[in-house]
Amino acid sequence: PPPGSHRLSPVDFYTAIFCRFRSPLRQPRRSWRRITAWSLGAYLATVACATFSGCGRSGPSTASSPPAAPRTVAAAVQQTSASCQSCHAAIHAAWAPSDHALANQLPAPAHQNALRTFPSTADLGTPAPDHPLMILGHKPVWQPLVPAPGGRWQAHTLAYDPKRGDWFNVFGAEDRKPGEWGHWTGRGMNWNTMCAPCHMTHYKPGYDAATDTFNSTWLEQGIGCVQCHGTPPAAHGAKNASVSDNNYNPFAGDRSRMMQTCAPCHARNEALTADFKPGDNYHDHYRVTLPVEARVFYPDGQQRDEVFNWTSVLTSRMGHAGVTCLDCHEPHSNKTILPVENNALCMQCHSAPGRKMPGGALAVPIDPLSHSRHAEGTAGNQCVSCHMPTTAYMQRSPRHDHGWIKPDPLLTRELGIPNACSKCHEKEGLDWVIAQSDAWYGSKLDSHQRARTRAVAALQSGSAAAIAPALAALAREDVPAWRATLLDLLAPHAAEPAVRTALESGLRAADPLERSAAVRALATLPDAHALLRPLLADPVRLVRLDAAWALSPELAPDSAIRRELDAYLSLNLDQPSGLARKGMDLANRGRLEEARAKFETAVTRDSPGSELELLIAQLLFAQQKPAEAAARYLRAADARPADADSPYRAALAFAEARLPADAEKAFRLTVTRDPSRDRAWYNLGLLLAGQSRQPEALAALAQAEKLAPSSPDYPYAAATIHLRLGDRPAARAAALRALAADPSHAASRQLLSAL
Repeated sequence: PPPGSHRLSPVDFYTAIFCRFRSPLRQPRRSWRRITAWSLGAYLATVACATFSGCGRSGPSTASSPPAAPRTVAAAVQQTSASCQSCHAAIHAAWAPSDHALANQLPAPAHQNALRTFPSTADLGTPAPDHPLMILGHKPVWQPLVPAPGGRWQAHTLAYDPKRGDWFNVFGAEDRKPGEWGHWTGRGMNWNTMCAPCHMTHYKPGYDAATDTFNSTWLEQGIGCVQCHGTPPAAHGAKNASVSDNNYNPFAGDRSRMMQTCAPCHARNEALTADFKPGDNYHDHYRVTLPVEARVFYPDGQQRDEVFNWTSVLTSRMGHAGVTCLDCHEPHSNKTILPVENNALCMQCHSAPGRKMPGGALAVPIDPLSHSRHAEGTAGNQCVSCHMPTTAYMQRSPRHDHGWIKPDPLLTRELGIPNACSKCHEKEGLDWVIAQSDAWYGSKLDSHQRARTRAVAALQSGSAAAIAPALAALAREDVPAWRATLLDLLAPHAAEPAVRTALESGLRAADPLERSAAVRALATLPDAHALLRPLLADPVRLVRLDAAWALSPELAPDSAIRRELDAYLSLNLDQPSGLARKGMDLANRGRLEEARAKFETAVTRDSPGSELELLIAQLLFAQQKPAEAAARYLRAADARPADADSPYRAALAFAEARLPADAEKAFRLTVTRDPSRDRAWYNLGLLLAGQSRQPEALAALAQAEKLAPSSPDYPYAAATIHLRLGDRPAARAAALRALAADPSHAASRQLLSAL
């Protein structure tokens, strides 16, 4: 039957709701960062950097000065990139033309020239942005930002390519319609929520949930100094400033902490707070997206959808060894510190005898010529060509994969995973590429990477046979992000003893990603909740929140962890995902009417026929309103012609409501959309039998038995109908078929005994 309890598991929520909103079928192909993110707003405010002529306006600190307040980006009202220039001219000069500095701009002459050629958008039913007041991005493409009611700004569907000098549609051939979440006028393309946090400095949302409007502020457009370095002391740069004031460093020389400051904007993630500061622990403020969803990452970890690289680094051998962004990139200009064309960038570590990494391991010495088997100077001889292949997003924005994965053509054949070799050798064909890679690298390719990839793919397919290879891969795995991924994917099998043992071990893992995954998986088992209570005091917020989500109904209203969870739930309420998250927690606490109100509002802000309709239907069923639930299931089914699950759930709900005619229609719609759904044929047969339509019932049950001959339920049901009709031989034959499928089927044995 449809779920009858209002207790909704966090795993169901994170996969069915967060994952859906992080990766909808029609997703903006542009430089957005987080969909389940801060509740962010938009209000055009111009801050004149030139008004601040110097870093330090106050005098030097003294012993009698009061204790300094904690430094936050929000306190940066006097330190702008322009004011930093007087002391840091060379750094400012490197930063000024960078993608960071120009991430968001007021229109410059070059923009105005392009805007004069902006095509007509009459076919889109929207006016051309004749006078956009802001420009999103710099290169390889930029988009006009169009003002909209409620203090909103929308990134237009048309982008400009400065290199080619033309306009193009960032959605390509997708036909996004007005009213859809992902249309450029919709919430999925809203700059305030989707773009501004990573394109502005000291951005404040100013979202008012009561009026669904924004009133936002920022210090400066683009990514300025304080956004990455934090706010220095007020005396920083003053004539008589102390050494500590002038040597302010939020990272204390720790490159790992520096990289965690890059990660919020260079990751596909969900914000847990709205107050991340440079130098903070990333996992206290964000949930990174791991290679769990097949539509976001390939099973080997290669990027599929736009993921912005941080996950790839976390899952890579190099990232695990301690390689950071700054080992390859100059942070102010964003350029690589050494050329890639001659492999100098990679050979800084991989030249013999191999560079000693922060964790103590030596990088593997590599000779590019003998390793690549390609001539020097060719694309095939470049490390990045094979281990950092590019994928184009927004049609014209290529991104290098940062997982540094070994290309494996055999997995292209098995699982459809792309490999870098085939990109260059398309004419030779896949068989040739596989033969060459086997001849050159042989057993090196039959590695843990290949075994793990197969295990991940099997888990994603839902196969129970995937458990053993997944546990074997987990036992061999030493990269925490991959261990967390495997634990996440094992969640549907949490009740299996071996899986549960692995999950309970994950609760004690050193890495917060593993603990987080283990908490979410064990949350599906009510008898495991006692194991989660100690995690409410975990040192990392990510883990605490996952434990709090699972245990939300029992949290004291005035407890610190309840307040922390509520603060998290208050984020992103302008988006359907944020409202759904809030509603889900209310439902888990038994406040069903309040939950439904959140869900209903969320539905109005999403695309027609969104999965949120299914949440409302489930909630209505929990409120013992099966007829209303069935209607919502059908509403969801009408919007998705290929969906067979929604009409099936509607049919079961109609049957619960004792509306057999409606149930029959829904069952028949189910098997029309998915003729292989044996359980739907079975339920249809039982429904027809209950209406004394025995021949039709037997036909439906025969179809179910044909589709699933290993199930004893279908022939047993047929046996009972034959017996009711007085056809004892047919009843005996059907009961024997049931026992052949399952010799322990007691009901069939009793029926035979009665005969």
